[in-house]
Amino acid sequence: MVSGGGTPFSPADPALPQSDPRTAPPPADTPRIADDSALAAALAAGAGHVLLGLRAEHARCAPRDLARIGDAGAQRHLAAALRHHRPADAVLSEEGTDDTGRLDASRVWIIDPLDGTREFSEEGRNDWAVHVALWEEGRLTAAAVALPARNTVLTTEPTPRTGHRAEGSGRGPRLAVSRSRPPALIAPLARLLNARLVPMGSAGVKIAAVIEGTADAYVHAGGQYEWDSAAPVAVAIAHGLHASRIDGSPLRYNQARPWLPDLVVCHPEDRDRILAALAEVTPPATETPS
Repeated sequence: MVSGGGTPFSPADPALPQSDPRTAPPPADTPRIADDSALAAALAAGAGHVLLGLRAEHARCAPRDLARIGDAGAQRHLAAALRHHRPADAVLSEEGTDDTGRLDASRVWIIDPLDGTREFSEEGRNDWAVHVALWEEGRLTAAAVALPARNTVLTTEPTPRTGHRAEGSGRGPRLAVSRSRPPALIAPLARLLNARLVPMGSAGVKIAAVIEGTADAYVHAGGQYEWDSAAPVAVAIAHGLHASRIDGSPLRYNQARPWLPDLVVCHPEDRDRILAALAEVTPPATETPS
């Protein structure tokens, strides 16, 4: 269904020979996709297809090895596809070497080939994702988040916003949180908002839950890299959601140090209440180096 700091990638990874057709460059006569949103969706879906194949093929591998194979395979696929479709654009990827020339580029693709390696490497889990976003002239302009194990791709193509928490329900918002490492501020925030916690995997899956209406907000503190949030934030904004730092200031991408200390994504009707509660539970000077 389509709706609108890792280890550097090693080209010599023996687990994925260059001749592997899933990760080889597209044939030279493959037409280039002109529309950026359509390209983001195609790239994310393609990498998801690669990951599903690798997950099945290497199911007997140790979890750490399976995660490494997935990271490398999806990176190789996305890098080859971007070289074909957008050879002049810069790329910032979790699994690639950072080229600081991107800071002077007008177009930068910010990608996370496999968001949620832990979930990917656990049999039966579907809460992992692929992120593909385009930063252009100071803002995110196109993106897609693939949820391959759910056969879903969410894009920046405008679509009607899906359901949100019913007014007068008497219940607080549902907060999407990490199933393994929830931020320290989540417990006091949940008490203040009378919120229900909904544990799940990757950052992309958490923001997708807000977009799709199975959660009302995602709050993160403690730091993430830009590729962890660029694509899902762009898709969330395109679907009419609010996204910002937890103090309400803008999220900035393609920075010299690609690091975001915190973020919040929520339905606009919950924005003021959640930001006010965050102000109460957040100590001063939360931005610390990783």
